[in-house]
Parts: sequence; C-alpha cells; structure tokens
Amino acid sequence: MPVLAIDQGTTSTRALLRRADGSVELVCTLEHHQHYPLPGRVEHDPEQLIDNIRRCIELALEQHPDISSIGIDNQGESCVAWNAETGQAISPVIVWQDSRTQSSIEKLKLQGAEARVLALSGLPLDAYFSASKLAWIMRNTPAARTLHDQGILCLGTTDAFFLHRLTGRFVSDITTASRTSLMDLQAGKWSPELCESFGVPIDTLPEIVSTTGDFGAIQSGTFSIPVTASIVDQQASLFGHGCRNEGDAKITFGTGAFALVITGEKLYRAPEQGLLPTVAWQLDKQPGIYALDGAVYNAGSAINWAKSLGLFGRFEQINQFSKAPAIERDLAFVPALSGLACPHWDRRAAGLWIGLSLDTTPMDMMQSILEGIAFRAGEVITAMNEFTPISNNISIDGGLSANPYFCQFLSNVLQRTIRVQAFPELTAIGTAELANGSFGLRADQDQTNVLYQPGASMARHIDKFKQALERSKNWRS
Repeated sequence: MPVLAIDQGTTSTRALLRRADGSVELVCTLEHHQHYPLPGRVEHDPEQLIDNIRRCIELALEQHPDISSIGIDNQGESCVAWNAETGQAISPVIVWQDSRTQSSIEKLKLQGAEARVLALSGLPLDAYFSASKLAWIMRNTPAARTLHDQGILCLGTTDAFFLHRLTGRFVSDITTASRTSLMDLQAGKWSPELCESFGVPIDTLPEIVSTTGDFGAIQSGTFSIPVTASIVDQQASLFGHGCRNEGDAKITFGTGAFALVITGEKLYRAPEQGLLPTVAWQLDKQPGIYALDGAVYNAGSAINWAKSLGLFGRFEQINQFSKAPAIERDLAFVPALSGLACPHWDRRAAGLWIGLSLDTTPMDMMQSILEGIAFRAGEVITAMNEFTPISNNISIDGGLSANPYFCQFLSNVLQRTIRVQAFPELTAIGTAELANGSFGLRADQDQTNVLYQPGASMARHIDKFKQALERSKNWRS
C-alpha cells in the first residue's frame, strides 16, 4: 500500500506518494506567504501551514484512497506558540532565517553562556536555532505569559504544532529537538539548565520521541491515517539521498545550503571546525544515528535576490557562461546576505562583491554569485573532511543542482564527483521511506544520475575567495 510524505518546507508544502514498488509521484505543491514585517524578521502564518498540510492530504486521498501511513518533515528551527486546549496559534511562525534575537544572543555571550550551551546542546549560540526565538515569544507575546500562568501554553518547533493540531499528540522527534539548543544532546532530553539560561519554561515543551513510531492518526473526511514518521527536513533529505554509512554526505541547495555527513552511533563534537553534531535519525527502539551538520545561510535565496534585482530574467540564462570563471578575473561574491554560518558563525558578516569594474556585466555578477555559493559549500565539506573522512562521491539536490555551471564548478572546488539525483524530491522520499519502514538502500538508486567529475584544482582560487570572505566579516553593527 502507498505511503504519503508531507514535506513542509520554508517556501511550500509538498505531498509525495511512495508506492509499494518504490516508485514515487509528486501529488501536489502548495506555496505559502513569506512575511518580512521588519528588517531581520521572517515569519509564516501557522494557520496557512496547517491548511496547506490538510489540503495536500485531501488531494492525495482523492487520487489514492488506499494510503496506509503518513510521514511529515518540517523546517527545523522554525517555531511557534499555541494554546494547549484549543490548538490555536498565538504567535506567527518565527522562521529559521529570522535574526531578531541576535542582541539577546550577544548578551548571553557576554554573560559567558556560550561554552556551556555548546557543551550541552552541541550548538553554538546563534539566532538561527529555536531557543532564543521561543524565549523572544515568551518576552514579547502577552498571550504566551497569560497561557503559561494558566498552564495551557505550548511552545515548540513546527513539527510539534502540526502533530498536536493534526493528531492530538504533543511530541517532537529527536532530530528536530536536537536543533533547538534546548536538548541535552548526549541524553536526548530537554535540559533544565539550557531552558533556564534562555528563559524557556521547560513545562511548555513537547515530549521528545524517536523519528519513527506511533505519532497518532490524522482524520481527513472518513479516513483515519496513522502518522509513522516525523523528522527535520535536512535529516529526511540525508536519508532520501541513500546515505547510510559513516562518511556518506549530501548537500541540499535550497534557500540555504545544508551539508550533512553520517558519523554513525558515535557522537562527535567539532566546534573548532564550526561543525555541529546532530541526530541523523533514531528508528523506533534502536540507538540513535548521529551526523555532523554544516550550513550556508544563502544559496537559492541569493540567486532569487539577484533575480529580483534584474540581473537575469530566466534561469536558463545562468546555466553556462562564455567567459572564464569570475574568480579568475578577480571578481568574487561572498554570499553572506544573512551572515556566515559554518565554519565562521558570524551574523555580522555581510554580502560582498569585490573586483567590480566599469566593464562588469550582470552575467559576470551572476557567475560570481554561483561561484561564491560553491566556494562556501566547499568550506563546509573541507571542515567536515578534516574531522571524518568523506566519500569521494557527494550527492546533491535542490534548485541549484539543475545548474550545470554550478555543479561542475562545485566538483572542481571539492575535487570530488558530484552526483545529482535523478529525482529531485529527496527530502520527501526520505520521509516516505522512514514512514514505510524502508531502512535499506533506496529502490531507485540504480537510476541514471547526472555525474560531474572534477577538473583542475581550484586551490589558488579558493585562497583568493578566502581573502574576499575575510573582508565581509564583522561588517554589520
């Protein structure tokens, strides 16, 4: 019987059907609004997200009434507050890109909290993670304080909100909880010390559970369908890429670029490389599998930003370029439009073009943007490889994986084979496989993938890009 995966991402909600023979079908895609109420703030309407999930399920059931189970993946660090009795949200979803809490993060750093947060959660102090966002809701939303006084406040990442509303279970899977800065990574439980440090009442948080298991059932018309998997999106993607062994790595080029490498049952910490230990997944009643995570804040978002400026009109225009690489012509772009994540963790860094001249064209600028994203992804993989050896074959997906120039440039930077998956919906595929209990290799892994083999070494150009990157740091006040 088929399994349905709901991929609730930053820009859309997607429903993918996985049949018993391993074949897949994208059933629907529903976009939602992005809200930018103030500089640095990014929000979603939680009710719109719930409505889109319900609509995706309804559309899937209309076409496939024999769906046996559902898996749901979520945005990760995005979070919200709601009424435990009514399920009604009392705040917008504060999206993972949102940086409104940077000042409170700086205050915690001045108080000397960073070392302890890193030791317990495995994560640096950064506005990217959920803890400071949840604390902001407590400080700035009167309804949250009122509901807390009444004992009926729920705080959590979007997965807990979805499950509570759709199945009645107030839980969060361990992969998502590991991205909050509130979970003791070694124990797999909420840390009272971390909750107190950030100002998040521990009694408002959901129960932490395994990635697969019984998450209750979703009612849709006359149907009642069990939810059997819940996972953060990047870990779902890792599973969907077919990564199962230590050293297997993937990069997803979506709004940002997200790299993960499996480290197995051992929990490694690599703060000196700016890498984050995280839970890859925990299958029901089995030991957890860990990974190292490295992020680049701006990838697809940088391309879309450039498109909004009018630098290009159609994506086909930036698939190939007639000139030599921009970096060879001393033109570099640092994609720090939202700051720098791994391995720098500098929210004050700013986007930077350097090497502009009177003869620089829009296509030159676009070429440099693509190269800058590849250089930043290369930094992350290099940091990972210093800690745990990475396979010579790296799987990628996301919007930029359709750009031949970018993929070849990335292969040259990494000096590794880049494998672009034949089917793009790797996040949803991973979610469906987890929901279905398909824990072996993917059935479609023998499909023809596009492979990019490395060309000449880019070492000299990497050094040039690093010079540009250093000039982008600590620019914003």
